[in-house]
Amino acid sequence: MITSIFSKSRPINYILITILLLTCFAIYQFTTSYSTISVYEIIEKVIFSLVLIGSLFITNFITKKNGLSKDNSYTFLLFCIFFILFPGTFSNGNLIISNALILLALRRLISMQSMVTPKEKIFDASLWVFAASLFHFWSILFILLVFISIIFHVSRDYRNWIIPFIAFFTVVVITTFFALIFNPDFIFRYSSGIAIDFDVNYIKNIFQSFSLGLYIIVAMIAFFTMLFILTHKPLNLQSSYKKIIFAFILGLIIFFISPNKDNTYLIFTFVPVSIMLTNYLETIKKYWLKESILGIIILASIVNYVLRLL
Repeated sequence: MITSIFSKSRPINYILITILLLTCFAIYQFTTSYSTISVYEIIEKVIFSLVLIGSLFITNFITKKNGLSKDNSYTFLLFCIFFILFPGTFSNGNLIISNALILLALRRLISMQSMVTPKEKIFDASLWVFAASLFHFWSILFILLVFISIIFHVSRDYRNWIIPFIAFFTVVVITTFFALIFNPDFIFRYSSGIAIDFDVNYIKNIFQSFSLGLYIIVAMIAFFTMLFILTHKPLNLQSSYKKIIFAFILGLIIFFISPNKDNTYLIFTFVPVSIMLTNYLETIKKYWLKESILGIIILASIVNYVLRLL
């Protein structure tokens, strides 16, 4: 049933998934902070919900526009389900915004395969990455993906290697200007957040342990199957899939080195895992197996979400 519903890219699928995400987001907000929420916080939550919806559709644009999946809604669905599996992400606005900006960068980098205006795409992607680092510093590691993309497509032109540095100074100048005028404490708070912490002993309850365990299994299946099927992909798309693989690895590195970490810092891996798992599901011929995989992930995520709120 699940497979038959989401095996096509129908508008109703996008509507249902968007409603599901917004419902889970709203319920989580009012369940965890209903008694203390203010008007300002309500506006803030509305903005975060809009960014989440935007992230959903950016993800769909990346996969469909660049041919990274067939005509189905699996990536759209999985990206939503991973948020439900880790509902703590709903309350971390900085990570939500940072991840959305990284998705904008990824959109530009994946589209470099067309070789149309590569310099503009390099600059835009670099700008988005450095902007994302303002909300979570270690997302700056995605600048490595910019240089990887340059190696894949336009490494012979030395000017392309300079463009990310131009974007860096652009963000530094603009940020410093606004910080000095509107928020002088921002630079101090930002610099104080630059730290490395490899400690992963943050698990406090069975729900965190369960969601992390399930996600690790799903992510590893997606990652290793992507490595095996990569050579069977069209040559013109292989570089795009390699970028997705590198994005997943960078997302893991960010998770492991971020200070004060919890499961929500896996947010940077949600899209790569969704795309890789979608490609794995597309290779499965047995209907019952595909249905079982999707069903287990969805059911386990929703049950975990509900039990955490009780």
